[in-house]
Amino acid sequence: MPTAIFGSLEAGALYALMALGVYLSFRILDFPDLTVDGSFVTGGAVAAVMIVNGQDPFFATLVAIATGFIAGCFTGLLHTKGKINALLSGILMMIALYSINLRIMGKSNVSLLSEETVITKLSDFWKGIGMDDAIQSVISTIGIGFIPKTWAVLIFMVLLAFAVKFLLDWFLKTELGLALRATGNNETMVRSFSVDTDFYKIFGLGLSNALVAFSGALVAQYNGFSDVGMGIGMIVIGLASVIIGEAVFGAKNIIRATAAVIGGAILYRIIVTMALRVEFLETGDMKLITALIVICALVLPKVIDRQREKQRKRKRLKAMSKASAEGRGQNLAAAKTDL
Repeated sequence: MPTAIFGSLEAGALYALMALGVYLSFRILDFPDLTVDGSFVTGGAVAAVMIVNGQDPFFATLVAIATGFIAGCFTGLLHTKGKINALLSGILMMIALYSINLRIMGKSNVSLLSEETVITKLSDFWKGIGMDDAIQSVISTIGIGFIPKTWAVLIFMVLLAFAVKFLLDWFLKTELGLALRATGNNETMVRSFSVDTDFYKIFGLGLSNALVAFSGALVAQYNGFSDVGMGIGMIVIGLASVIIGEAVFGAKNIIRATAAVIGGAILYRIIVTMALRVEFLETGDMKLITALIVICALVLPKVIDRQREKQRKRKRLKAMSKASAEGRGQNLAAAKTDL
């Protein structure tokens, strides 16, 4: 169990970048972008092919990010310039990317097990400075039985996720970021100020899918392969992370919301890991588990809010009845005094 939980923490940190991309499109732009299922694979495919062909893994990851940005921009162009429905634009781009990803890889699966990747480089650097030995000695002293092989992936990915979070927080407070938020919040109002909302939609979707492709590139290198089907259901996973994070941690402002998304991505992975430990559930039930998690995350907050509203109404009614009773008592006392 501890090994599975530790693995889910690593995976959650990796998928947090994808969840931040989904948050950007769904919450900030209010755009139901299904390109995610395709651009996630595009990031992994581009990075894998470049690494296999001898390119530096860090450079390959940067190119994967740029490719994801281009894919998102195409979705934005279909919607803004082609006047295609937002949902349909994402679906069309997702379908197109399936064939494009096959073209990029040349086959359905590219192995990276024998290649040097960002993950292996970070792990080697971590071991080189002796951090694993230092952490393991501290854990042994405390008396904790579970000791992972390396802490490199978890620590670096958590730091990376929060670095991207802080950059996104800063960006959304700039003039460009505020215009992007305003476009998603009230496009008609923004247009009345002669703002080119089409540009902000295209740019926002590009940025969103760049983060998704970034996550895809890192996940491919973490898993040791890139597969054409690895993006199926990514949009649901991203939404689950956003919804769970907002439900558990709240989303009163941008800083808290982006932190909640990262926490939601990690929580989602832990929940799935725990669910798969149930005897009657199998690995093939993962999509069903994901759907149930999203349903619960959507329904439970509303049920809780309704219960709280009922309690508030009861309190108000009690206060009103008490006040009216006190008022009647005062009136009666005044009447007796007059007599």
